Amino acid sequence: MRLFVSEGAPGTLPVLAAAGRAQGRVELLISTVGPEECVVPFLTRPKVPVLQLDSGNYLFSTSAICRYFFLLSGWEQDDLTNQWLEWEATELQPALSAALYYLVVQGKKGEDVLGPVRRALTHIDHSLSRRSCPFLAGETESLADIVLWGALYPLLQDPVYLPEELGALNSWFQTLSSQEPCQRAAETVLKQQGVLALRPYLQKQPQPSSFEGRAVSNEPEEEELAALSEEEIALAVAAWEKGLGSLPPLQPQQSPVLPVAGERNVLITSALPYVNNVPHLGNIIGCVLSADVFARYSRLRQWNTLYLCGTDEYGTATETKAMEEGLTPQEICDKYHAIHADIYRWFNISFDIFGRTTTPQQTKITQDIFQRLLARGFVLQDTVEQLRCERCARFLADRFVEGVCPFCGFEEARGDQCDKCGKLINATELKKPQCKICRSCPVVKSSRHLFLDLPKLEKRLEEWLEKTLPGSDWTPNARFIIRSWLRDGLKPRCITRDLKWGTPVPLEGFEDKVFYVWFDATIGYVSITANYTDQWERWWKNPEQVDLYQFMAKDNVPFHGLVFPCSVLGAEDNYTLVKNLIATEYLNYEDGKFSKSRGVGVFGDMAQDTGIPADIWRFYLLYIRPEGQDSAFSWTDMLLKNNSELLNNLGNFINRAGMFVSKFFGGFVPEMVLTSDDRRLLAHITLELQHYHQLLEKVRIRDALRSILTISRHGNQYIQVNEPWKRIKGSDADRQRAGTVTGLAVNIAALLSVMLQPYMPTVSTTIQAQLQLPPPTCSILPTNFLCILPAGHQIGTVSPLFQKLENDQIESLRQRFSGGQLEESLALKAKAGPKPAAAGTMTTAGPEQIQVLMDEVTKQGNIVRELKAQKADKNQVAAEVAKLLDLKKQLALAEGKPLETPKGKKKK
Repeated sequence: MRLFVSEGAPGTLPVLAAAGRAQGRVELLISTVGPEECVVPFLTRPKVPVLQLDSGNYLFSTSAICRYFFLLSGWEQDDLTNQWLEWEATELQPALSAALYYLVVQGKKGEDVLGPVRRALTHIDHSLSRRSCPFLAGETESLADIVLWGALYPLLQDPVYLPEELGALNSWFQTLSSQEPCQRAAETVLKQQGVLALRPYLQKQPQPSSFEGRAVSNEPEEEELAALSEEEIALAVAAWEKGLGSLPPLQPQQSPVLPVAGERNVLITSALPYVNNVPHLGNIIGCVLSADVFARYSRLRQWNTLYLCGTDEYGTATETKAMEEGLTPQEICDKYHAIHADIYRWFNISFDIFGRTTTPQQTKITQDIFQRLLARGFVLQDTVEQLRCERCARFLADRFVEGVCPFCGFEEARGDQCDKCGKLINATELKKPQCKICRSCPVVKSSRHLFLDLPKLEKRLEEWLEKTLPGSDWTPNARFIIRSWLRDGLKPRCITRDLKWGTPVPLEGFEDKVFYVWFDATIGYVSITANYTDQWERWWKNPEQVDLYQFMAKDNVPFHGLVFPCSVLGAEDNYTLVKNLIATEYLNYEDGKFSKSRGVGVFGDMAQDTGIPADIWRFYLLYIRPEGQDSAFSWTDMLLKNNSELLNNLGNFINRAGMFVSKFFGGFVPEMVLTSDDRRLLAHITLELQHYHQLLEKVRIRDALRSILTISRHGNQYIQVNEPWKRIKGSDADRQRAGTVTGLAVNIAALLSVMLQPYMPTVSTTIQAQLQLPPPTCSILPTNFLCILPAGHQIGTVSPLFQKLENDQIESLRQRFSGGQLEESLALKAKAGPKPAAAGTMTTAGPEQIQVLMDEVTKQGNIVRELKAQKADKNQVAAEVAKLLDLKKQLALAEGKPLETPKGKKKK
């Protein structure tokens, strides 16, 4: 293998540093060539660096050569590194090339040099700070670090161009620059001359055009419309003209929902939340909300869709919580299951069933899978050294032991897994272990336990993965985590625990033990389905006809992608296995982490007390969904996204489209006579709609949301350019044009109402009610943009959809959730026990009816506030206030509360 480099060529730096990592793993001859020498025979221009492989093939891209050396050293590719490499090529290099040219060739200094790269340097610094990791892709150095370091070193080795205020960037750069392979690479390329060593190379490069740093964020930009072919335009117009007639018939709703042979059958699970933890915003976006978007989308496609979740209720954590609160484990589960259900109901999560794992079906199905594994020789017995807390007088479950990780030294590793390095741990391997309940040092005791023989099942798992992963939509982090486990080799894992609260072990000699929750919790999906329908096997023992999608945060990947598949592959009972495993990264809170004990961050039971509607929370969490890398909730950013994307973009467009129909055309959709520009707009909307479908079919939830906002921006621009409010006052031709623009705009609004349904279901329903959409169009999302509101269609009353968030309101919420509330909402709920009904009071309505009324009150309150903010006509405001008071009266009656006597104004 031969590496060709040239002195003074910038790409040589990262290549030599990467080659240093692979030293000893490959025989490498390094040859220095002149900058004009053609090394690659089939290239017409000189190109270095170049790596000639032993096969005779050539690599002549800097990042490709570096990647090759990293792969030789055992590094595994990941999605985040690929994102950084793409950013380096498209964003960093153009800016950096300009800065180096100005410095070395033109002799410029200071801000003239730093200006082009300042945005890029700030982006790197913010990314490092936000992730709280020393390197770009995590805790260890990756290919991205070497490629970016090599690109930046010629400039940043001069401290003048390394801004002091960018602390994370400084630390990262100094760490890499101090490593021996990087030091040797820098000495070889720069020859003690510093950046001037690059002059011969840079002098041969074309002078960069005037460079103004482009934004390097993920914010949507105003984009130019793509070029369209005449065929694309003609197809879009033909689909538009077919209108409602081209919609497929609406399938009747099944109860229970069951798979149908020959149709698309989608089974969706959200990771089961542990019963005594109140979910925070990160838990909600990582599991239930992401899965809800996909479930709602699946139903819009008329796929047979079953979406399920429930509380994971067994284990030591429940026993401990019960002791803390003076309740039985069952009472704790009942209490917290209701809290979870209330939170998800408020967030409008559309479960077909929200169940629980403390059921007879859970015991029956778990014991059956165990018996089948036992009969087939996949269960082992062994004596286990366990940690026992003498002060608490109990064996400690893994999650109740904390100590120093034996692999990476992290000081808060759990007894089953280290959250920092991700490795599995046996609790007895922890250094300096502590009981998390009383903080005393536990002692080691022996106990006989059962183990799942994962090594014996490893081949079956690998064969299944080889068939499943190609063409599937497993997220990159899920693929990486499972590969890491398999690379390290599977080991037998204990599946029993010395507890009382759990699924009993049906084996002589183990009657005093229960199954470990990591073994039977994932079986909870099956038992929850069995409680939903006695035909559960049509979903769970039907891999040929059912597509299983499982949603979770990345820490749950091993249990869903390895443990459960091994368990049911060993059971040999034709179970349905996950086809698409969708794992998010973590959502942080502002500059830190969510902490219930410290009162930091918004938890699910607190969001509804902020006065911000559930759909706004849904929108923002989905907008910042942590795909590919961690993201952070920010109050300031939430205000900006609400006021810009929802209020000024989406809400403004839909409201204007509807108001034009009401104000200019008496509430009836006008005739539309399409021009060539209108036909092109139809094609653009159709393409964006199809892109939305492609993204959601691949479960790229965040990106699909941006398609909605893009269509809305196109609509706003269309209205602004054509100015129907002016044309309506002009000639007959102008009035006809105003009608066409208004009719097309209100049809775009109707389409957006259906596209929004997976993301903001209440807002979607509100728009559809205002526009009086025909019933079938509310439940089916076509693949083409159709005219679903034809000329003559009458719409309803149009009112604003969104309310502006104010700075003082958001600052107050930021202070409230920065620490100090300390379980406030749960404390209130714990105190609020059932009260005897007073004589003569009405019987309360059911929870579903109460929830509907609560949603209506919230919606009507928003309408009133918006009208008041706009200083609308007093009679209109009074009418809406009357509706609000009536709804509040209905809600009070439904809840069994006495009606309040209205307070009159004091007379002067």
